[in-house]
Amino acid sequence: MIELPLAADTGFTFADTFPIGLLFVGLAVFAAVGAMSHEHERAFSASVIYLGLGALAAAAIQLLGIEWITPTGDAKLIEHIAEVALIFALFSSGLKLDRALRWREWSSVTRLLAIAMPLTLAGVALFASQVMGLSLAAALLLGAILSPTDPVLAGDIGVGPPGDEDEHEPNFALTAEAGGNDGLAAPLVLIGVFVAEKGGTGWIGEWLLADLLYAVVSGVAIGAVVGVLAAWSVKGLRDRELLAPGFDGYHAIATALVTYGVAEVAGGYGFLAVFAGGLAFRRYEHDHELNKNAHTGAEQVEKFMELAAILMLGSLLSLSGLGAPGWEGWLLAVVLLLVIRPLSVLLSLLGSNVETGQGRAFVAWFGVRGVGTLYYAATIVTASVLSNGEQRVVVWTAIACVIVSIIVHGITGGPALRLLFAGLREEEERATADAAPIRPRPAPEPATPPAR
Repeated sequence: MIELPLAADTGFTFADTFPIGLLFVGLAVFAAVGAMSHEHERAFSASVIYLGLGALAAAAIQLLGIEWITPTGDAKLIEHIAEVALIFALFSSGLKLDRALRWREWSSVTRLLAIAMPLTLAGVALFASQVMGLSLAAALLLGAILSPTDPVLAGDIGVGPPGDEDEHEPNFALTAEAGGNDGLAAPLVLIGVFVAEKGGTGWIGEWLLADLLYAVVSGVAIGAVVGVLAAWSVKGLRDRELLAPGFDGYHAIATALVTYGVAEVAGGYGFLAVFAGGLAFRRYEHDHELNKNAHTGAEQVEKFMELAAILMLGSLLSLSGLGAPGWEGWLLAVVLLLVIRPLSVLLSLLGSNVETGQGRAFVAWFGVRGVGTLYYAATIVTASVLSNGEQRVVVWTAIACVIVSIIVHGITGGPALRLLFAGLREEEERATADAAPIRPRPAPEPATPPAR
């Protein structure tokens, strides 16, 4: 009898870890397709499924003894994966927003960025220094990386694609807030870096001029210019039949990458640039079908990168890592969810155009932490400004907050969104009924005299 070998000679292996990994990723993509296909029919978001799959991968990695990436040892890789996910999520967020660029229309967003975000940083830093015992620099860095909300994971509760008429103030505020604060978190992170590296206050002038004023203004300006030029070029090429409409989505992918690259090379904040680029792209030809096609292309890459980032996060989990924050770090995740975020948002929205208590509560609850926090946690590791002990506590506390946010917000997102829309419809119906003109009753007809 002839026996067939299970594997070929040297150079080829049977059941190598790489094809096993590809098999797992393929199964995860199948699960993601199913999750996104029925996203509005479930009580939880797809990110909860991705996190669970990643945790299963982490368990398999531990059992098989596979050498895997770690948050502190492979921070550069994690940073780049999160970076790419944010680029497309921010460009897609800009394409969704349909508001005129007037102060009154964006007042709620301005309040969230200028008031709620610094208050969140201060609240987290206070807790980290007083309860967790971190140094001032480490506490500020933890507050900075937890201050931005996430445009990737907030997509389920934010504004819909271009042309979607359900753009209510709470959803608009959440989408625009997440679009702006991932870029604005960068100068806040630099405060913690400067405190750790230099101490004192001699760096404040440089930070104000270079890291805040120049980087913010140049990032927004570059994004606006590139976004307009990109939309103009596509429309012009299509009008001359030099570009097939089926490739509009690929053009959006290229636009997002070019915008980010140009802004970063110029010393501006690339995340702000791609968000501004999406806004400018949308406004060049407001009703053109290009906007919807471009959003579809950017969103497809965004969804794939969301899957990659959350799977990666889940695969990083280990018992030693989850124990690194201690009970104080896990308590911070709860305090951020239940106290710091709600209070900072409710204070910032006093007197804003988010008029209803239900709408303000919706915005206050959904301060989703996710890929943006992972990105800035990785940048802190690559900056090497903290001791190994504090660095490990800061990074794993940030991961703990992201895990809690994914699970809690992922489970409550669907029901809360349905309640919000039901309440908004009731208010609109009451407003319509109150505004209806009161018609006078017709005068009674004169009585007919009796016949004789």
